[in-house]
Amino acid sequence: MTVERAPAGGEILRMEHITKRFGAVYANKDVNLDVRAGEVHTLLGENGAGKSTLMNVLFGLYQPTSGDIYVHGKKVKIESPAQAVKLGIGMVHQHFMLVEAMTVFENIILGDEHSRGIFIDRNARRKEIQELSEKYGLEADLDMPITELSVGAQQRVEILKALYHGCEILVLDEPTAALTDTEAEGLFEVMDKLKSEGKSIIFISHKMREVLKVSDRVTILRAGQSVETDSIGDVSGEVLANRMIGRELKPSHYEKVQSEKENVAILTGVSYHRSSKHNGLNDVSLRVRRGEIVGIAGVDGNGQSQLAEVLTGNISPEEGSVDLMGSKVVTYDPNGFILKNVAHIPEDRNKAGLIGNMSVEDNLVLKLTKDSRFSDGKGFRLKWKAVHDYALALQKKYDIRCSSVKEEARNLSGGNQQKVILARELEASPDLMVAVHPTRGLDIGAARFIHDSIIAERDRGCGVLLISADFDEILEISDRILVMFEGQIMGEFSGLHPDIQAISVAMAGK
Repeated sequence: MTVERAPAGGEILRMEHITKRFGAVYANKDVNLDVRAGEVHTLLGENGAGKSTLMNVLFGLYQPTSGDIYVHGKKVKIESPAQAVKLGIGMVHQHFMLVEAMTVFENIILGDEHSRGIFIDRNARRKEIQELSEKYGLEADLDMPITELSVGAQQRVEILKALYHGCEILVLDEPTAALTDTEAEGLFEVMDKLKSEGKSIIFISHKMREVLKVSDRVTILRAGQSVETDSIGDVSGEVLANRMIGRELKPSHYEKVQSEKENVAILTGVSYHRSSKHNGLNDVSLRVRRGEIVGIAGVDGNGQSQLAEVLTGNISPEEGSVDLMGSKVVTYDPNGFILKNVAHIPEDRNKAGLIGNMSVEDNLVLKLTKDSRFSDGKGFRLKWKAVHDYALALQKKYDIRCSSVKEEARNLSGGNQQKVILARELEASPDLMVAVHPTRGLDIGAARFIHDSIIAERDRGCGVLLISADFDEILEISDRILVMFEGQIMGEFSGLHPDIQAISVAMAGK
């Protein structure tokens, strides 16, 4: 099928009065959006504002309750993703939709219109894909299994697949949430090439610097409704942020402290897979005191994940020792660390932070099934009314936005899923909290809430180890900053007056 191409700057897509309701809950309500050829049009809004739902309607995954969609001025009814692809619409979801059991090549040609039954001219198809790959700088090993690809490489495959199937409108849903800075810059270069060819990109992001850098126009969604559309040159980041959350967001000025209290965690000469530069630890020594936030800065993949795993009992160091609350750790297992009052905000909230098909209230009491307030003390019989009342109280306290605390956790937006984890971990009044990328993929309002909560825990007397690839986040709330490179600690810096240049040099391993 030949996809019609709009003239440069002409309207290519219009969504009018789109409403999507799930039962009594409105995910989208009377939303209007128009996209021009050759532009990056950003959808900006808090978690749960309805951005992904609107794009799922466009891609045929959901059917709108009411409203109309026009492509190239013609009214269309998009009843499936296959139909969206035929109309020239491609979508790269926040959580990739690749078939892990297949190779890159097999994923890209799925649904290929050139195939006739089981017959595919594989050589011709490979040549076409290679040409697209070279044209847009989307490097891909076509014979590599998906399971062996990095997150950034999987994303390139998703984009390449959309282009191969002829997309003129590409939806990128939180495309940089799990990318390194270098990978993100590579993505922006690809977006520039697509724009220069007249293709349109709908970009969903919470990172204001990215929005200001790549956008031509911005449409703000708030509480499921479209608020305003602006050309990026007409608004500042501050104005966009305030419109997004519906109130003025004041600059944060968190007080930095120098704690002289006792240590809650001490690592001495800890090594794990020492020879692995990106997935190991090499003679790591550090301490976290009660009432301070120690930030770990560095490019993702320099041993930060393994550091967090050691400090939460998920892996055992091969060398060195760990002391928690004044006692040397002998056995490394997650439950033992929980009993030591260690809280954990994991880097992947879906895989390690929540049980998606369990309710919000069930997830909130995962660590409390033997607590006499909620069970018979052995965890065999739960007191469901007590659990429900507890969950309602935490829903209000942590502003968890869900239709009911009995809603499955996987149905919540990323920000609200993170709040469920935060509520569960902080209500235990931990002595040590290991927070890994705690605001990754969150909007500015949700991120501020997380930061405020971490600061409050510090002030209560909790020791916090913060691991983040977001340098601004490290600078924002850390009292002390340690830099990791290839599994080693490269230096320690004050959080009050950090030497940015010196930290940058240390992050480069120099």
